[in-house]
Amino acid sequence: MYNSLKKNNKKKYIYFNTNKYKPKCIKNILDKFIINQNEAKKIISTTIYNHYKIINNKNKNKYIWNKSNILLIGPTGSGKTLLAEIIEKEFNIPISITDATRFTEAGYVGEDVENIIYNLLQKCNFNIKKTENGIIFIDEIDKIAKKTQNISITRDVSGEGVQQSLLKIIEGSITYIPPKGGRKHPQDNYIPINTKNILFICSGTFNGINEIINKKLNNNNFGFNTNLNNIKKNKEIETEDLIKYGLIPEFIGRLPIIIKLNKLDKNSLYKILIKPKNSIIKYYKYLFKLENIKLSFTKKSLKEIVKKTIKKNTGARGLKNIIEKTLNEIMYISPSKKNIKKIIIKKNTIKKNQKPKIILNNKGE
Repeated sequence: MYNSLKKNNKKKYIYFNTNKYKPKCIKNILDKFIINQNEAKKIISTTIYNHYKIINNKNKNKYIWNKSNILLIGPTGSGKTLLAEIIEKEFNIPISITDATRFTEAGYVGEDVENIIYNLLQKCNFNIKKTENGIIFIDEIDKIAKKTQNISITRDVSGEGVQQSLLKIIEGSITYIPPKGGRKHPQDNYIPINTKNILFICSGTFNGINEIINKKLNNNNFGFNTNLNNIKKNKEIETEDLIKYGLIPEFIGRLPIIIKLNKLDKNSLYKILIKPKNSIIKYYKYLFKLENIKLSFTKKSLKEIVKKTIKKNTGARGLKNIIEKTLNEIMYISPSKKNIKKIIIKKNTIKKNQKPKIILNNKGE
């Protein structure tokens, strides 16, 4: 299999075009799909541009180059995974999205960490050169934090072993991948993948990190001469906060760019429903349009969806969940009906689970 892979890699692959996509251009495209999070979009746009500018530079080997891997921290439904999905779709950069919880016991249970490279290799149709210049997105990275300061001498169930396993891969090394993924076996003819040019983006909610920061601020800032500007500045997440949370220093050192995503307020959630190119409302309207049915939401119904989402504290992900539950019955029925012209979702359809208003082709209801 490896010999056939070498033949496939003769095909020239065009990497991310930094002449076409400058940081401002990248952000403008992200703006079409992602509401708010402007600071995060700016930093990610600049990081991706600089990363591929170095890769495309013929003289890159003359300089010492350290990758600017990224750590995204933000609440559920704030757009962490969506950022990766849009970058892959709009810029044709191969991105493998995986979940760190699959590796929670460092090889004892679950998968070996090398499988994240194999997943990217699959995404690139086993083109090694393309794989070596892709992006790996690891979600739920906070779930592999150490749960205790005591280190087990037998079996690692705390997640520190997973962090240790990821160190060389994230920093950049030759990693040998089983040709069919899964666990390594002595008889396998391994595929060598150089991870030096692979950009790693890790993300997590880091529930409880604010308590660590607040405790630090309470210890450091007190008395009549306390500077409020310093308190605001110190509220940023720093390396020491992540170490106290359970990430080891060596692991954090390989993720030099830390980006905090904000919790979405009601105005942001309302815009997410209707404004982006990939808005949830546009998606469901399109689904019904395929059945020649016009789907309509009143303004009050949209506000009620947002209100319910805020109560559940599920972010943008909760919007889709509420709409899906609301439309589930009518989506089941409508394909079998030939005379439905329009479906109107009102406030009480969302609030009290009342049936939507249905307008038929013959003007009847």
